[in-house]
Amino acid sequence: MKSPFTYKHTAPQITGGKQPAIFLLHGMGSNEDDLPQLVTEFKKTHHIFSLRGPIVFKPGYAFFTTDEEDKPDRDIFDKVVTYIQSFIYEAIEEFDLNLDHIYVLGFSQGAVLAQTLALTMGSVVSGAVALSGYLPEFVKDEYSKHPVDHLNIFISHGDYDYVIPSQLSLESKNYFEAQGASVTFKTYEEGHGVTQENLRDLVLFLKEEN
Repeated sequence: MKSPFTYKHTAPQITGGKQPAIFLLHGMGSNEDDLPQLVTEFKKTHHIFSLRGPIVFKPGYAFFTTDEEDKPDRDIFDKVVTYIQSFIYEAIEEFDLNLDHIYVLGFSQGAVLAQTLALTMGSVVSGAVALSGYLPEFVKDEYSKHPVDHLNIFISHGDYDYVIPSQLSLESKNYFEAQGASVTFKTYEEGHGVTQENLRDLVLFLKEEN
């Protein structure tokens, strides 16, 4: 891989034929070791790529910075979306991945990116998991988008999230449904995090996809 990203990759134990993949995108201040624990049940069957955000944001990293209104800094956001798209395309080619089973999973700002990738990469992304995130208005209004009537997306949020309001995930749900995607939408009695119930639901969603 020639990608500029630092990342961790685990290959499936089952070999032969084109294989599915899950791409993981962490939240602000975290790193590539954060999210693989959510998909341990898929290590035998899937390629798992966990990317590290390119920006130092102690105690970890970030994929993009935000302005005074907590909106993504557009220049940085645009570039990182392009870089992640390139990473996914490169991984598909190098590892001969199954184009019918490419998934992106993100938490917080990683969920912002997961939704953006699902909307802009078309049939390349089969399914997405967006935990405690949102879809920026400029992505809806200004990005080049592809049909998502093939897409299955799991969107979840904590009812007591004071970092990213849960209302934003509801808006994402409504938007993706209006575009023809199949949406599984869940809320939990939680703040900005992933409960055991949330974990159970997202794993069930991914299992149903495979």
